[in-house]
Amino acid sequence: MAYAFKMIREQSGMNRKDFSDWLGIPYRTMQEWELGRRVMPEYVLRLIAYKVLNEKRKGAFDHENS
Repeated sequence: MAYAFKMIREQSGMNRKDFSDWLGIPYRTMQEWELGRRVMPEYVLRLIAYKVLNEKRKGAFDHENS
């Protein structure tokens, strides 16, 4: 699950700090999810993936990746 979360974040084009601010999740929590030190609930991963996918469809990340 840690790998899947990292891939979702990387698809957004944001670093950990920006991604944690954008989602309103503490930086340390996200860091520990990515490193596999803590296990995130599966429903949280699905919700974050859904949010990133919808924002990508709207082109919300286009300006950040150019």
